[in-house]
Amino acid sequence: PDKMSREKIQHLRALGAEVRMTRSDVGKGHPEYYQDMAQKIAAELPGAFYANQFANPANPQAHETTTGPEIFWQLEGDVDAVVVGVGSGGTLTGLGRYFAKNSPKTEMVLADPVGSVLAPLIKTGKMEEAGSWTVEGIGEDFVPPNADLSLVRKAYSITDKQSMLAVRDLLSREGILAGSSSGTLLSAALRYCREQTEPKRVVTFVCDSGNKYLSKVFDDIWLAEQGLGDQEQHGDLRDLVMRSPRTGDIVTVGPEESLLNAYGRMRRSDVSQLPVLDGGRLVGIIDESDILAKVDGPYDGRWDRFNAPVRTAMTSNLHTLQANQTLDALLPVFDRNEVAIVFDGEEFIGLITRIDLINHLRRRAR
Repeated sequence: PDKMSREKIQHLRALGAEVRMTRSDVGKGHPEYYQDMAQKIAAELPGAFYANQFANPANPQAHETTTGPEIFWQLEGDVDAVVVGVGSGGTLTGLGRYFAKNSPKTEMVLADPVGSVLAPLIKTGKMEEAGSWTVEGIGEDFVPPNADLSLVRKAYSITDKQSMLAVRDLLSREGILAGSSSGTLLSAALRYCREQTEPKRVVTFVCDSGNKYLSKVFDDIWLAEQGLGDQEQHGDLRDLVMRSPRTGDIVTVGPEESLLNAYGRMRRSDVSQLPVLDGGRLVGIIDESDILAKVDGPYDGRWDRFNAPVRTAMTSNLHTLQANQTLDALLPVFDRNEVAIVFDGEEFIGLITRIDLINHLRRRAR
């Protein structure tokens, strides 16, 4: 699905896999749903094997015969609750079966992202319309054949923001670098524990390393863009500035640096323009069209033009906005095909682009 982190995709490609991206906004039965597409590819590709972990009985069987006994042994036969998420349902069903036979007191607890249909179905008995969620790997818009929800005693719906903050807390407090679904499980486990009136022995899982989520959960800018951070909201243009000198995460270039340096920073940071700072003071803006206009021309000597200083290509006639202005102030700027340059008094605090405005409106529409 196209919501998966790029680290996962790059990992698979590094291993030699051909990666087919699918839509995360469609449900089971749609030809571009990831399971339907995988099944189709497997049927058409000679020698292919479709693991079908959502319905393959070997999935829960593996947890019943290995994971369950391991947990039971490590806790010396005294387990009050196990908190799991459901992707395929294998962990829930396998552990639920094992503990039903060997430790009937053990409660199976579901941690489910808000937007998934599973926790509401357990609580109300009704199948709700699926929403959307950012956490990867758990939560479903259907009930997987491998998921025996009758084994669940309690279910918690956890927001994306709760999951992200929990997994970051897990790193800062315990030194455990985990993936986003671990934040969902941890949040649900803590809620379960806080509801108890006596001490309980509770198990949950760290299902994946956080190394595959560095561009998401552990990226402050990504969190802010998704509305999942804990930044203060002001109700003005400050809410749209994603990178600022105040936080040290803005990417800049100096007027005497080369155009090649400017281009390299744009590419590495995935931006189309850079503020030009001279001694901390904003003196211009340079974007990709400025660089192209400077280096374009006859082939001979073209590459030498990349060594020209930024000041020879930058725009220095700047129109600025104040941080306390409203979103309406952005439209005339974008109509002139400019980027919004935002000041707080005399202090430059960042840029706002069209995509920043679109993203802000998307967050507000949720």
